[in-house]
Amino acid sequence: MSFLSLFPLNLVVFPHEDLNLHIFEPRYKELINECLENQTTFGIPTFVNNKLAGYGTEVHITQLSKRYGDGRMDIKTKGLRIFRITDFQNPVPDKLYAGGEVVFIENEDLNETINPILLSLVNRLYALLKIKVDYNRPEYQPFSYRIAHKIGLSVSEEYELLTVASEAQRQQVLVTHLKRILPIVSEVERAKELIAMNGHFKGFDALNF
Repeated sequence: MSFLSLFPLNLVVFPHEDLNLHIFEPRYKELINECLENQTTFGIPTFVNNKLAGYGTEVHITQLSKRYGDGRMDIKTKGLRIFRITDFQNPVPDKLYAGGEVVFIENEDLNETINPILLSLVNRLYALLKIKVDYNRPEYQPFSYRIAHKIGLSVSEEYELLTVASEAQRQQVLVTHLKRILPIVSEVERAKELIAMNGHFKGFDALNF
């Protein structure tokens, strides 16, 4: 087990993900200043459904972008390892911020193999929405993590994905999600087209009775 200073947020950070943060609360100004001074990492556990769910991601600060006169900061961070909290302290003794003992979770299936069904469903979703999304990255990151924020998952669903250690299983979770939402998205897009046609001159095929 290891000890991490903790910065709970209502979001999910995945390994290798870049996250920009604006630091303004006194407890987190203290936490970030200590991380900068000691070159240490901190953890972002997910706060979901009004509770600390238990899993999170260790992050390190890659850049202090700006420090304001009142102590606020803009920082850039990157996700490292997933952890599970085994002992939560709020606050840490003699500190303003929370912390806890954590166990780091080893990821499996780290080879970059993309389920062709998943890729097809992702492309179908973007075609329906008529948008282009770049899910390629120059550095290694499992495909499930690259697209998790880009296919309409809720925070709760992203959190559940974070708790799955196998890349193959994570991709199957996303296949199930997309198969569920694609018919809904298709109907919504069809409804938008019908609404857009309202008031326009329409041509209909002749009907045989």
